[in-house]
Amino acid sequence: MISFLKLIRFKNLLMLALLQLILRFGFLKFQNIPLALNDWQYLILVFSTVTIAAAGYLINNVLDQDTDRFNNPNNVVVGKSISETMAYNLYVVLNVLGVGSGFYLSNIVEKPSFATIFVVIALTLYLYASNLKQSLLLGNFVVAILTALSVIIVGVFDLYPMITEINKPLLSTIFQIILDYSFFAFLINFLREIVKDLEDFDGDFNSGMNTLPIAFGKKRTTQIVFGLSIIPIILLLRYVIIYYFENQLYFATIFSLVFIIAPQIYFSIKSWNAKGKADFHHLSNILKLILFFGILLILVVSLNVKYNA
Repeated sequence: MISFLKLIRFKNLLMLALLQLILRFGFLKFQNIPLALNDWQYLILVFSTVTIAAAGYLINNVLDQDTDRFNNPNNVVVGKSISETMAYNLYVVLNVLGVGSGFYLSNIVEKPSFATIFVVIALTLYLYASNLKQSLLLGNFVVAILTALSVIIVGVFDLYPMITEINKPLLSTIFQIILDYSFFAFLINFLREIVKDLEDFDGDFNSGMNTLPIAFGKKRTTQIVFGLSIIPIILLLRYVIIYYFENQLYFATIFSLVFIIAPQIYFSIKSWNAKGKADFHHLSNILKLILFFGILLILVVSLNVKYNA
């Protein structure tokens, strides 16, 4: 069981589930709006997303065994604790469960075409593991987009089917908030994927991949990371001032400054002089921490609005 949990990166899956649960029960439920899914149906949406993501992690580990043996030999599971045949069987089962649940939900909200979303995500994860991750920046971009999509899909299934001419302004505003958060998730994950490429430089180089650090060198890539890291700081500061501080959401403002923006500034400073594998691993963990507090921010803002009213 422990080997299987390592294979599907269960910690990342828990964070994904937490994100979607807080979006529903810590944000949407606080709004006086109609929702397309009941609580059990929403849990099926979370289950579908998590199982497809688990399948993606699994096939990535199966197809990336040589690189993993070089980069993270202690984390290699396929071929040791779990056979490659068993891993492929589990991959198929997880995808069938995830995509099948997606088909069910698409019919529940009377939007059968939405089932295509789950098929495309599963296919894209396979293409990433088998091909795209070896391409310059394309793999990083795909992972960041899929992370953002795990946020957007909540609005697609819970809000979009309920939009009418009467409630369109309100639901559109709430959908925009979800899109704003998905953009934040995209930026941070895009940065983290580049940092992970820096961390895995030696293994990726030996495997013939064409990542950004391999194409431009570690030094130049760390400078690119530093430059890119300034973008979310500026955007977040602007967002916090306009939407939190000016609306007297002071607790949300302080939380954002202390737990999201300050760590992002710390990340920028540390990234400039980062050189070794340990440095890049530390930077990756900082971004993961920022994502975690970003998830909690959704609940913090909802509670701040509720008790300020």
